[in-house]
Amino acid sequence: MATDAPHQVDRVGSAPHLVDSPGATHVLDNPALASLTGPHAHFAEKRGRVLRYPVDVSPWLALPDEPGAGDWADLAALAGPGAEVPLTAYAGQVPEGWEITFHVEGVQLVDDGIAAAPDPEAVLLGPADVPEILDLIARTQPGPFLPRTIEMGTYLGIRREGALVAMAGERLHPPGWTEISAVCTDPAVRGQGLATRLILAVAHGIRERGETPFLHTGARNTNAIRLYESLGFRLRRRTAFLAARTPERLPEAVS
Repeated sequence: MATDAPHQVDRVGSAPHLVDSPGATHVLDNPALASLTGPHAHFAEKRGRVLRYPVDVSPWLALPDEPGAGDWADLAALAGPGAEVPLTAYAGQVPEGWEITFHVEGVQLVDDGIAAAPDPEAVLLGPADVPEILDLIARTQPGPFLPRTIEMGTYLGIRREGALVAMAGERLHPPGWTEISAVCTDPAVRGQGLATRLILAVAHGIRERGETPFLHTGARNTNAIRLYESLGFRLRRRTAFLAARTPERLPEAVS
């Protein structure tokens, strides 16, 4: 998913934050904006009020909570004519000339008592591991992972006979929260609980910083949702994963 793939197990949340009251505004309602204006501000590429990660870091981008015509013009100019852009968590209408190309209902889960714990077999992954990570991602399809995604946070892996067979890590970083992402396991070793162990280990690291884990997954990904709930996650809100194509002819930005 500008999102992780909704058919895969993918990311998770942390402790005592309860479901918001209806109508309340929360930092997780627009997590990319909170991340790119907060702990991940050093990544932010900006045009007007529109922010995004570098294209080799993450496809996530951030619109203001109530984008106007000028914001859409700035997004189109930032992405380029005919480009496909993610609009995760956006619930409004796209302007005339834009085409919705992808729409999947999703959920956002947060930690509500996870038994987070370090794992003795988990190893820290770094830039040197990226080729092997990209190979595992290609074989398991947990969602977007790009050459510099590793820079977004801590990534942990489990190796067997030297080969990387499972991983999980951190992606969006709104103040006080960290998203667990890229949870995947090689098909040859599935069923051994490696993904669960890595989720708990990544959550432990987040908790050690005094932050709360959260995650997104597809609303129809019932197996993943059951797993997350069994680990101590709970539904915070329903959301959507969208993508739209910018107009081939770009409008003038509105000042």
